[in-house]
Amino acid sequence: MDNFNFYAPTYFAFGKGKEAETGKLVKRFGGTKVLIHYGGGSVVRSGLLDRVKKSLDEEKIAYVELGGVKPNPRSGLVYEGIDLCRAEKVDFILAVGGGSAIDSAKAIAAGVVYDGDFWDFYEGKPVTAALPIGTVLTIAAAGSEGSPDSVITKEEGMVKRGASGEAYRPKFSVLNPELTQTLPAYQTACGITDIIAHLYERYLTNSKDVQVTDRMIEALILAMVEEAPKVIENPNDYEARANIMWGGMMAHNNSCGVGRSQDWSSHNIEHELSAEYDCAHGAGLAVTMPAVFTYNMNHDVMRFAQIAVRVWGCQMDFAHPERTAKAGIEALRSFLISIGMPKNFEELGAKEEDIEKLAHMACYGSENATGTVYGFVNLSQSDVENIYRLML
Repeated sequence: MDNFNFYAPTYFAFGKGKEAETGKLVKRFGGTKVLIHYGGGSVVRSGLLDRVKKSLDEEKIAYVELGGVKPNPRSGLVYEGIDLCRAEKVDFILAVGGGSAIDSAKAIAAGVVYDGDFWDFYEGKPVTAALPIGTVLTIAAAGSEGSPDSVITKEEGMVKRGASGEAYRPKFSVLNPELTQTLPAYQTACGITDIIAHLYERYLTNSKDVQVTDRMIEALILAMVEEAPKVIENPNDYEARANIMWGGMMAHNNSCGVGRSQDWSSHNIEHELSAEYDCAHGAGLAVTMPAVFTYNMNHDVMRFAQIAVRVWGCQMDFAHPERTAKAGIEALRSFLISIGMPKNFEELGAKEEDIEKLAHMACYGSENATGTVYGFVNLSQSDVENIYRLML
């Protein structure tokens, strides 16, 4: 196990009706004027936005609003939010929605207190300061409600990049599983796929003797595999929704990632797909993960074989462990297809003729790019092209 420092101070209010406590939580963490940041019409139609506003009114906390966050959140709205917060002297950012709204809120929070362009943080500059952030979560997926991470798409060139820093960890997050019960099955499945990806990206490590976090990751994937079919069949299964929501947070607040190197090549390669074709991030990961894992399998066959046995119930073939490893990857692929995820490039709307461009963007698409996608296995542009071809 590697040395590490870990501090995850987010306060979680979990359960039915907990959004009614939002105003009290904003006051507890020092907010006096709030930007409410949200996406499309669902938080309005459901009455959630009104309930959040009522809780702020009850605590006599002023607020301004900025809606319009899209999936794969865009830089243009971030700039608009930064200007609005400065003009209105906002001192707290409240995201109401899923990972896209939260990631956009984080970018605004950092940009308000920074003299330069917020995009600097998405080109590698560490995030060391930001306005305090709170969240009211409506989909279990990105884990941004408990993480120090954010992903934004820059509209100029449609470049999708991430930023990270402890200043991005929310001060509080409201997690009411009831708020996820109206999600379409496809969105629910995309979220579950993203959760599983966050776990796999940590599982694929070159660090040795990490049994505790191995077992934590395996348990969380098993929970997702058990609960996912329940909510696809019955969207109103509160207990299954609750397990998925808490599992999604645990998958990405890095409690499963401490003391070990991590991968993230699947995410980095997928980002080019959702930036170029505007597909759902989870759907892109469903196609990307099996291809990346197949390509990288021989780097550490026993690690892939281990998760195949422990999570997917594959029989260990000690004479030919690569067979077990492959069976585990195919079991993952079959599970994702079973919950409604796409299986190839065509179903994502991606095009074979774009592969060279996509691979170039993955390897050279940022100012600090080195031509390599770093992770469990370091990948060149030709490697990334080969992985995209496996998705065909």
